[in-house]
Amino acid sequence: MTAAAPVPATSDWARPIPPAPGPIRFARYAFGPNRLGYCGPDEAGELFAQATLGHDLRKLRELAGQFEGAYPYLCLIADGNGVRDPLDAGVVEAYWLGNSLLGGVRPRDFGESLDARFRARLHGDGWRWLGSKPELGAVPNHAFHVLDVFPKVGMLRTGEVEHALEVMDSCRIRWGRVLERDGDALVVSAVPLTMIDGKLRMGPPRVERIRGWLDGTGFVDEVTPGDVVSIHWDWACERLDTRRLAALRGVTAAELELANRTI
Repeated sequence: MTAAAPVPATSDWARPIPPAPGPIRFARYAFGPNRLGYCGPDEAGELFAQATLGHDLRKLRELAGQFEGAYPYLCLIADGNGVRDPLDAGVVEAYWLGNSLLGGVRPRDFGESLDARFRARLHGDGWRWLGSKPELGAVPNHAFHVLDVFPKVGMLRTGEVEHALEVMDSCRIRWGRVLERDGDALVVSAVPLTMIDGKLRMGPPRVERIRGWLDGTGFVDEVTPGDVVSIHWDWACERLDTRRLAALRGVTAAELELANRTI
């Protein structure tokens, strides 16, 4: 689809939006890849039910602990800021969208975590490049995992660039301005990830259809044209206010710059 003309905001999307509790918020971002079998336990139905109608926080905590990719980052952020709960709302936001808690994680601690998790899977330049990122300014945000860990561990190392870009673009947390609702889908204007001259870049906006609801149940019930939503894989995760949108765009830009140093 091609880019659409700007749509006037019909809702006060810039106002601060109270976030959902941390475990529910984590589940709403984790559901997109989980339902495809990419990460976490084989309980996508339960994850969706609890993130929408159930709200059993104990069950959500149990499920979150089984996400071997994301949960260690949450623990790292919590420990670095003296927060006891890895699923604290601020910690969850720091990982998926970015916030000031990322600055509380010491590069040394981040580097040790990466060493324990990924060094055995990489050799030579692959580990040297990844292991150097915390001292260069990388933070334990989902954008780092997608833009820096994935290229070293995943398909960019095999030469499957086009498919790798598609997966990375789907896996990163994106943002899209809502154009319209169409049944259980949302039509949004979103900015894709591209590769130009061997470097990752943000491309021009394009119109996409994403999933907002399953049989009328979803995570963004009050969304209206002009709102901005966060997107993980093809699912709308939550509405973004001005601050959270700025944080997501900022951490994405910073991690793109770091990833391009060693891609």
